[in-house]
Amino acid sequence: MTPLLTVEDLRVEYPTRKGVVAAVRGLSFTLGRERLGIVGESGSGKSQTGRAIMGLTPPQGRVTAKRMDFDGIDLLTAPPKLRRQLRGGRMAMVLQDPKYSLNPVMSIGRQIIETLQTHETVGAKAARDRAMAMLEAVQIRNPERVFDLYPHLVSGGMGQRVMIAMMLVVGPSLLIADEPTSALDVTVQLDVLGILDDLVAKQGMGLIFVSHDLRLVSSFCDRVLVMYAGRVVEEIAAANLGQAQHPYTRGLLACMPTLGGSRHPLPVLDRQPEWRQ
Repeated sequence: MTPLLTVEDLRVEYPTRKGVVAAVRGLSFTLGRERLGIVGESGSGKSQTGRAIMGLTPPQGRVTAKRMDFDGIDLLTAPPKLRRQLRGGRMAMVLQDPKYSLNPVMSIGRQIIETLQTHETVGAKAARDRAMAMLEAVQIRNPERVFDLYPHLVSGGMGQRVMIAMMLVVGPSLLIADEPTSALDVTVQLDVLGILDDLVAKQGMGLIFVSHDLRLVSSFCDRVLVMYAGRVVEEIAAANLGQAQHPYTRGLLACMPTLGGSRHPLPVLDRQPEWRQ
């Protein structure tokens, strides 16, 4: 089966006063109609990878790759107009912090409807109905009230659910979810994961799930990429994450809290220079 997304030798660099900083260094992977987890500590290049795929790298950044194809479309040579058509329609990204992603001067409902009407020809009533249904799907109580609120009037967790609803309302083929459940309580988290799981299983969506929660990734995803210093150090089936062999992955696993047993002294990663090679 032809992959939905193919990335080969992706590099993202930023010029600074002290020289060029390589945020992503030679990343390669394929994504089918599956759930691919990307894990690693802050600064390992997870979010930069998602932004580069979406075409959201800031102007000062430089993105290069040998290949970056989405469903037969060469993202490296696609004109800006086509990239804008893909973004939010066939490709969507749930960004990490909804406070900086939602428009503060537009109501929540208006923002969801704008996303829908940008990519589909749909009337005002139908668009409102779909927006309401999506808010209900992400477990927002009283969606009629939330529909008319502004982003600063909702909690961080509700804002995150609004962002997820906005990105899923069109039914994208590819969703990049950057810490989509970090601000949600456990019951809502399970509901949101159920929605994402249904989209992958029933509609054939490809999902890139970026997270720090190794337990969540191991139970929800199909495969896992472990990133360190901008590159993949290990790829493993999610179900086998507990048996990972790379010392960096083992170090991440050792940092997770466990019930019982001594945790003193706390484990510390002994970083090796060769991990960056």
